Amino acid sequence: MADQQYVMTKKNYDDLVAELENLVKVKRPEIIERIAEARSHGDLSENAEYDAAREEQRSNEGKIAELEYQIKNAVIQEDILDNSYVHLESVVTVLDEEFGETEVYTITSVTDVDVMNNKISSESPVGSALMRRKKGDEVAVTCPDGSSYKLRIVDIR
Repeated sequence: MADQQYVMTKKNYDDLVAELENLVKVKRPEIIERIAEARSHGDLSENAEYDAAREEQRSNEGKIAELEYQIKNAVIQEDILDNSYVHLESVVTVLDEEFGETEVYTITSVTDVDVMNNKISSESPVGSALMRRKKGDEVAVTCPDGSSYKLRIVDIR
């Protein structure tokens, strides 16, 4: 099976590397120290502090593995200054003509999604429908359930 590629900007890549370094060099030693401290309290079978530290260690190691995989499979996209079409890091204003509502999305890589701040992945239904499209284009967004709706691109910056 081929590895998944993660298309991202250089800044996003650098952020992932910095996060990985923090997890490996700062958080991992802190957790190891907490495990050692909890072990020193004796019976591990009823030691909630030890169990919590081990669970945090599992979670941290899982995140480290995930970041290492994303970094290993990163494809760096050069910064694009052309706002004539939608690309990674574009800020796109769209109009849902059916409801008369506008929404502003920032198109990001899958590793930089922040739905609460309208930062959506270029691989999401809306993001993939918008990619490489131009101002004024009407795009059909296909939802996971098979339904679809249309958006019109009002502005790209």
